[in-house]
Amino acid sequence: MTALRYVYAVCRPFRSALQSQLTGVAGAPPKQLTHHGLIAVVSTVPEADFAEEPLRAHLEDLDWLTATARAHQQVIDALTAVTTPLPLRLATVFRDDSGVRTMMEAREEDFRRVLDRLDGRVEWGVKVYAETESAASAAPAAPAAPAESGRPESKAALSGRDYLRQRRMQTRAREDVWQAATAFAGRLHEKLSAFAEDSRLHAPQSATLSRASGQNMLNAAYLVPRADSEEFVELVDREKDDAPGIRVELTGPWAAYSFTGEFAQEPEERP
Repeated sequence: MTALRYVYAVCRPFRSALQSQLTGVAGAPPKQLTHHGLIAVVSTVPEADFAEEPLRAHLEDLDWLTATARAHQQVIDALTAVTTPLPLRLATVFRDDSGVRTMMEAREEDFRRVLDRLDGRVEWGVKVYAETESAASAAPAAPAAPAESGRPESKAALSGRDYLRQRRMQTRAREDVWQAATAFAGRLHEKLSAFAEDSRLHAPQSATLSRASGQNMLNAAYLVPRADSEEFVELVDREKDDAPGIRVELTGPWAAYSFTGEFAQEPEERP
């Protein structure tokens, strides 16, 4: 079976060894391919799955795509622990080593420019969620309305008015949380952007895809020097709001997917 070359990332030479048991896409261990002082991290993949036609079909298979993305990310994470990688798009495949080197030759100037900018830096992700449903369910129950003097009311009528009153209170509770979360997310992004070297605002994440509770109000990435990461994390912790219904999620450090321009696409959901 013919083996193709799957490329994970381009980086500068590094001394630290990758994990000895590390495997990538299709179970093959990654290796380094050197060209003009740059390294492409590659592994072999079967042509039966990664040639143009079968790959196009596989990309419509969510289970296959998820497994491939996780294996790809596993290699990127291992690289991030020892160097500054420039991740390439999922399923970047070439016929052989010569094809990889030709690609590196053609993009060498761009690779060097981006690697210079990312050197010693990592990406942190921050999301803010509005837990509007939790806030609504926590809204106090409406008190029973007293009957007007001389006009006894039926229990059903009182219950109907109580129900409508509770619904209005729940709606107000949701709106209050939404407004508070929107304001908080704006303040948090402003402070984190001032600390970070660069930032990116992504579209709010779909709850269906992320399976996270609440409405995603902020989905941002921040480029931070690795040496300043601890201070960045402490800043996020200090800025967290204790208001009910607002949740802050911090992830990282990651390879700087959001700051690689056209080379990489940030995973929808990192494992």
